[in-house]
Amino acid sequence: MQSSHANVHLVPAGSFSAQGVQAIPAQYASLIPAIAFQVPDIAAEAILELKATDGGQEMACITSAVSNGKTFSVPAISYIAAGIAGAALVMAGVSAIGATAAAGGGSLATGTISPSFVEVFTWFQGIAMNGMLSVNYPPIYRSFTKNFGFATGIIPWTQLQTSIDSFRQMTGGNLTDSNVQFLQNATLAYTDGSNSTAILKRGLADLALSLRDITTSVNSSASATTSNSALSQVEVKVSGIGAFVESLGVPQQNTFMTVLLVVAIIVAAIVVGVLLLKLILEGWALFGSFPQSLAGFRKHYWGTMARSIVQLILILYGVWVLYCVFQFTHGDSWAAKALAAVTLSVFTGILMFFTIKIWQAAKRSKEAEGDVSLLYEDKQIWIKYSLFYDAYKKNFWWTFVPAIVYMFAKGCVLAAADGHGLTQTIAQLVIEGLMLLLLVFARPYERKSGNVINIFIQVVRALSVVCILVFVEGSSLFQAHPDNLLTTHRTRHRANNPNHHRCRPHCRPIRTNRAPRNPHRRQRHHHLLQGKPPSQAPQGSREAQPRPRHPHAA
Repeated sequence: MQSSHANVHLVPAGSFSAQGVQAIPAQYASLIPAIAFQVPDIAAEAILELKATDGGQEMACITSAVSNGKTFSVPAISYIAAGIAGAALVMAGVSAIGATAAAGGGSLATGTISPSFVEVFTWFQGIAMNGMLSVNYPPIYRSFTKNFGFATGIIPWTQLQTSIDSFRQMTGGNLTDSNVQFLQNATLAYTDGSNSTAILKRGLADLALSLRDITTSVNSSASATTSNSALSQVEVKVSGIGAFVESLGVPQQNTFMTVLLVVAIIVAAIVVGVLLLKLILEGWALFGSFPQSLAGFRKHYWGTMARSIVQLILILYGVWVLYCVFQFTHGDSWAAKALAAVTLSVFTGILMFFTIKIWQAAKRSKEAEGDVSLLYEDKQIWIKYSLFYDAYKKNFWWTFVPAIVYMFAKGCVLAAADGHGLTQTIAQLVIEGLMLLLLVFARPYERKSGNVINIFIQVVRALSVVCILVFVEGSSLFQAHPDNLLTTHRTRHRANNPNHHRCRPHCRPIRTNRAPRNPHRRQRHHHLLQGKPPSQAPQGSREAQPRPRHPHAA
């Protein structure tokens, strides 16, 4: 390949790896501000050039992401959020007990306190789902959203993933490059190339690395001081939902089965918990004075269990739709696809059943009373169906229906459009905007605090999607171009520093975060280099003069 502006030399391609420690001279390290070593998930792009020993002609160059080792993916955040999520599950059971106890206590609730634990839990889900779009997130935001992966059922569990791999292998799955062992030995390369700052990059771009203390491996032939296993990692380019789940140690083909098994464990815990509570109360009634306030609950054990499971389905419905559709489009096991179809049909059928029953009860109430007061005053109806509408005003009891449609649409769009960030973002913005309009104009919650808090939450969700538009590839409004109002640090730095140059077109990335042409297609490859690197490169600084660039280079 030749250009009228520059000559590019090609040599046989092969795999190249390098490992070592290189001290940065003080004159270059002083250019990096101290804050760059403290801000989590800050990253830069280092450029390594290989030059011929005779004449110093450039043979190849390699770009690599560099970070300071700090991250916003902190276990403490996950533990705190998981504690709140656990409380949400407990409070769902307490709510069920309170509803059933109302039959014996003679009073009915008139509204839930907001923000409820269910609202907090779905808020965590929203944060995690915002991190699943196929856009070029800043590393700090991607790390932050990982803290809430548990709210969507994604829990790192190696033994569980090994069992799922075995299940997939027996049911038509391809484990060649999609299993937990492969993922543990792989390097994830996200599809964003703008995770560096101009200040940090300026100091590194002018630095020529000396190769005396770096050992290399060419075509799987490593030097004696370098371990082959350390240099044999495979780069996996990921984006969207696959990037989110694999960053948590779950192969994307295992996603649905992971969530299915986690939910099955939760359902089993609910059943065991209710049965254990039944045993305790029955023993209490036999050997002691039983409280009258628990008489209603004692008569409705099975109703309490069913109510708790339905509450769980309602909380998880949005992410369940997401993972089922994702399994249909990305899964490789026919059995997992069948389970996804069955469970999605069952969950949707359960919600439709309760919706129809509530509509029928509301119709009977209107015919008998002229309004829907029986939904709130009839104890039998309240016990069975109030979990869907107890937070809403009587005139807006139906608000749970658009809420279910909102969850379905959000999960379906996010999974079906995986790999198409612009489509995902625009569709999500429309969905969030419609829900915001409903809350603002209807104000359906029984308590004033419920309206204020839920409108605020919805405003934040809509604004979050608007902000995500900045990182969408293909969005001309926010494209990083010198003529646009919004430009990236990289573009501004290159525009203001004519001496800054990038690698020539034949350069190959190592662990970069540049998106592939088709982000929906997942690419796995070793680090390839179109060139045979010399065994030793000369020391000294790189030439600080502008270099010609191929007119068609990206």
